[in-house]
Amino acid sequence: MASAFSRFAGSVAEKVGKPAAFYLAIGTVVLWGLTGPLFHFSDTWQLVINTSTTIITFLMVFVIQHTQNRDSRAIHLKLDELIRVQSRARNVFAGIEDASEGELAAFQAEFRALRAQCVDGTAAAEEASRRVFNKRKPHPSGLGDAGDRKK
Repeated sequence: MASAFSRFAGSVAEKVGKPAAFYLAIGTVVLWGLTGPLFHFSDTWQLVINTSTTIITFLMVFVIQHTQNRDSRAIHLKLDELIRVQSRARNVFAGIEDASEGELAAFQAEFRALRAQCVDGTAAAEEASRRVFNKRKPHPSGLGDAGDRKK
């Protein structure tokens, strides 16, 4: 059932995210507006657009939330993999989305301090690289260091 919903949500999100869907929505509203005189701008005429847009909006919230959660999870997994294979990265950042607010604030303060110390980001990266590689034994392959490799 979840897989079917994922396919459905992905398909709907893909279709409604295109300009044609926007133009269809605009056309529907314009057509509804043009029919106002035909229905004497009655309460029922107004109820049609109000009810339709409310139902569509309500359902789209779940579709959009599902696709956003899925995309976010995929991006986090990709970033976790990049952090895992990068020898100079701190593995603590893999899964940081689960950190407490206090932990996130501490990391943010650390990076603010690093930015304040260095005007040039390239110089900061080179300095960090020098510090890391001066403390670690190089890996025989020349990639990263021997301490980070899993056997």
